[in-house]
Amino acid sequence: MAVKIRLKRMGAKKHPFYRVVVADSRSPRDGRFIEEIGTYNPVANPAIVNIDENKALDWLTKGAQPSDTVRNLFSKEGLMEKFHNAKNQK
Repeated sequence: MAVKIRLKRMGAKKHPFYRVVVADSRSPRDGRFIEEIGTYNPVANPAIVNIDENKALDWLTKGAQPSDTVRNLFSKEGLMEKFHNAKNQK
């Protein structure tokens, strides 16, 4: 089973709101997920990103692969750098 960290779309038409979730790669975009680890609101100015860092780093160390968009969000929040630093210290 391949585990991905990706966005689940919520919100109304033309007013997107996303939840950052950990899900099986075979499940649909807005379908079943394992755990919710944050939210992303691109409509707000500036965009609002809330990520539970401990949960995100835990899933990354377990081998979960972030989608391209989630990887960009993690990089802007500094999570990918923390993950690489923790991985290199082991």
